[in-house]
Amino acid sequence: MSAPGRADPEPWRLDPESWRLEVHACLPSTADLCRARAEAGEADGLAILALRQSTGKGTHGRSWADCPGNLALSVLWRPGGPAVQAGCWGLLAGVAVAEALATFLPPEAPLTLKWPNDVLLGGGKIVGILAESVATAEGTLEWLSFGIGANLAMAPEVPGRRTACLAAYGAPPPPRQAAAVVRAALARWRDRVAREGFAPVRDAFLQRAPRPGTPLSLHRGAENIVGRFAGLDSGGALLLHTSQGLRTFVAGEVTSQTGGAA
Repeated sequence: MSAPGRADPEPWRLDPESWRLEVHACLPSTADLCRARAEAGEADGLAILALRQSTGKGTHGRSWADCPGNLALSVLWRPGGPAVQAGCWGLLAGVAVAEALATFLPPEAPLTLKWPNDVLLGGGKIVGILAESVATAEGTLEWLSFGIGANLAMAPEVPGRRTACLAAYGAPPPPRQAAAVVRAALARWRDRVAREGFAPVRDAFLQRAPRPGTPLSLHRGAENIVGRFAGLDSGGALLLHTSQGLRTFVAGEVTSQTGGAA
């Protein structure tokens, strides 16, 4: 991934003291509240934790099933920079959350990433991340948010999809503790981007990604593309070897993935 390309990297940093955490007993959706706060001009560094969600938001217009003891956290950032790098920030969220959850698991736990930022445990989805962003007329990021749902205590049943939870590997952390560890991991990675650009994010993602050559299916609009995983390009786009040759995808949903981390 390309470096930020800024003479002064400081706007990319987030002072730990500027984090502001709101904790709600119940919300319809942390993502909806985070978006409303962003549109109202809320400053960088807001985190919203709901101990229960009634209508959680998933990717591709789906709902996110919430269960007692699971994590429902949304984060608002205003890092600036080119809007075209929104996808890179989305990868960062997946890498950071996987790193955070790994601290609650044994080293051998099969924790992997599915492009662009789903976290899998033993092949079952344990984390979904709804990444949203808004650009200015000049093409810079006005704000971006991550809606993070993680199965800590329970793995809800989702028809046609495998799910997983931390509780299968021992007593899970309470949501407040998990939220603190996730926020710390996000801050560390944002600070690293400020110093080194996005290349380390891509490298960290690939360490938990499928092995090169792993069969993948990608759903994009009316298309269902079948190919073999060929990594990520410098901007975080998915590379697939298909019957038409090597193709690059900036959007889509990986609907099947076999194989472990690279």
